[in-house]
Parts: sequence; C-alpha cells; structure tokens
Amino acid sequence: MRTRPDDSSPPPVRGERLRSDQRGITPAVGKALEVGVVVLFVGVLTTTLYGNAVPEYRDTVGDEVADRTVAAAAERVENAVPPHVRRARVVHRVDLPERIRGASYRIAAVNRSLVVHHPSRAVEARTRLALPAHVDAVVGEWESGAETVVVVSGTNGGVTVRLTDQDRLEGGPS
Repeated sequence: MRTRPDDSSPPPVRGERLRSDQRGITPAVGKALEVGVVVLFVGVLTTTLYGNAVPEYRDTVGDEVADRTVAAAAERVENAVPPHVRRARVVHRVDLPERIRGASYRIAAVNRSLVVHHPSRAVEARTRLALPAHVDAVVGEWESGAETVVVVSGTNGGVTVRLTDQDRLEGGPS
C-alpha cells in the first residue's frame, strides 16, 4: 500500500527507504556541515598564524632590518671622519628607514658604538664604530623619520662625531 505525500505517518524504520518528501533536507544538512568544517579550518589556521608564526616572523625580519640599518649607518659615520685631519667640519647625510617592524626607533651613540632602541624587545642591534684614534667622542642620536646627518667637527685638540638631524644642524651643511 502506497502512502501519499501529505500522509502524517511515522518516520521510516532503519532499513526502509526514505520518501521523496523526507530526502529534501539531506543536501542542506550536508552543505551546512561542509561550511562548518571550512569555517573551523579557517579559524584554526588564522589563530595559529596570528598567534604564533606571524609575530615571530615579524620579530626576526625586524631584527635583521635593524642589524642592516645600524651597519649601514656605522659605515656612513666611519666614512665621514677624515683619516689624518684634526681641523675639519664634515656633514654627511645618513638615510635610515622610517620604521622597523612597523614602529619608530632611535639610533644612539653609546661608548663609540651605534645602538638601536626599538619599542619591541625582539628588535635590537649594536655595532662598534671603527674610528681613528684622534676621534675624542661620538655623541647624539637619530630619530627615525627625520633627515639624519652625521657632523664631524674638529679643532687642534681632537675630533668630535655628532649624530643629529638636518633641523638641529647649526650653520647648515659645509
């Protein structure tokens, strides 16, 4: 005996075939499960990347950029100092990246070295300057984003190397 579609008979027992009006929900449930699995996968992947891998990568790249920046700046400072001249005034422009790891930073002269000061503890760099013996002092600091210059000035007593920016430079470039 066949039942009609509008029949309110109980659901089929296991092993019985589904009627056409009872099979209509199966594709919708299947698609909903597929969408749920994809959303779960994307959520887990995003959490993993932004929680662990991406910040570590940014720290590593930031540290490398800081090392290269301080090395290039040290080279400019060392090239600005005349080898055997005690009376001089030399001004060299030093190009620095505006940001390292997405943040502003400073480069300071500390004990004849250049040191990067960055808000992220993972980004650090330091390099010792190879300067002639007649250089008495290395002073000052650079702020990222400014027009940075190194000023070498000397009298008969000795030579001073100063890190500054173009706006604070008195007397202008020579």
